[in-house]
Amino acid sequence: MSKRQSAHLNALPGADDIQRVELPNGLTLLMRCNPFSPSVVISGYLPAGSQYDPPDKLGLAYLTALALMRGTQQRNFQQIHETLEYAGASLGFAGSVHTVSFGGRCLTEDLPMLLEMLGEVLMQPAFPKDQLERLRVQHLTGLAIRAQDTAEMASLVFDELLFNDHPYGKPEDGYPHTIQNINREDVLQFHQHYYSPKGLVLAVVGGIDPTQVTDWVNRYLGSWTASDDPLPVAFPDPKPPAQDIRRHVSIEGKSQCDLVVGTLGPRRADADFFPAIVGNNILGQLGMMGRIGEVIREQHGLAYYAAANLVASTAAGSWEVSAGVDPQNLQRVIDLIRAEIRHFTREPVSEEELADSKANLIGRLPLALESNSGVAGALLNIERFGLGLDYYRNYPAMIQGITREEVLKTARRYLNGGGLVIVSAGPDGSSEA
Repeated sequence: MSKRQSAHLNALPGADDIQRVELPNGLTLLMRCNPFSPSVVISGYLPAGSQYDPPDKLGLAYLTALALMRGTQQRNFQQIHETLEYAGASLGFAGSVHTVSFGGRCLTEDLPMLLEMLGEVLMQPAFPKDQLERLRVQHLTGLAIRAQDTAEMASLVFDELLFNDHPYGKPEDGYPHTIQNINREDVLQFHQHYYSPKGLVLAVVGGIDPTQVTDWVNRYLGSWTASDDPLPVAFPDPKPPAQDIRRHVSIEGKSQCDLVVGTLGPRRADADFFPAIVGNNILGQLGMMGRIGEVIREQHGLAYYAAANLVASTAAGSWEVSAGVDPQNLQRVIDLIRAEIRHFTREPVSEEELADSKANLIGRLPLALESNSGVAGALLNIERFGLGLDYYRNYPAMIQGITREEVLKTARRYLNGGGLVIVSAGPDGSSEA
């Protein structure tokens, strides 16, 4: 490795410039100073996701997260947002299966205000009834829009089929009928039972003094005491489909059909995650969306987009190929995807493809980490998956160590099984595929 490359890697987050502090109440604080930035990004999560939703009230965790900013015991909805807007700051929440995530930004001088606001909405939300009803109506409108979105519906039904009877197979934002079942008492109880500093991770990146930030976090979040630990959710081990599973979602009035084809993939902690990343880049990401894009989009002109993607989470993962096509071309595209997957699992990738994939993955890492928000996301990734503080500095060497044989072995393990889940969404004519 050259001196230039070594200096380049040292500019990435590492153990020597990441401050990690554990508060007595269980909160974990991660900080990295960017002395050239006049602003600060905060980002984090706490384990209060949809894995705890009752089946008939799916979307409860998601709705609770969105309702945090609708009013506290000190400030109403308008006062919260006026305070943030006056400082040019932002703060928002979202829900997923495992966690509730949050993010915000402000000028360095306004960080105490933002941390105070974060503590207030997390610890003392009021959940005003009128605001909850307004939020429910807005969310139901969003779900109605989702039902007319071909890409969203293809992805949703794909997850339902691949992860049958598994939390990953249920949309964290719920269904219209489950959202209608949720009342204010449900939200209050969910917050009381599952919101806690224990397991909360907060990343702060920008023009900061880590010692001062630690003091502020202690002041505004350190008094939050942990509730009783909820019983852990048992995630079943999903099984790959033994044979093809084919579904079509009929959405009339659309000119495009969206398609998702795939099966199970590696979990984030699995040893074959890195060979899968390198291989997936070749299959459907690199250049004009890899081999998939080259064959389907460039050579045959059959898709508006076509790509492969790995979704590797804690309990399971998926390996997917997605495409947007004219409904008349749907079966041809499915056949071409099958052919490319067969080819990918029969022969090793070329040395040139392997080198290009590695160079691409390593080369785009600094771009992903050049912003405060990118670094904050990286710090959360390190903590969530226990990767170690020097993970991003070690990443290039880990990628460079992947061989053609490892890529082929991994592809065969996941993509050469008994069947594929194939889901399309669009006008009825495409269901004949």
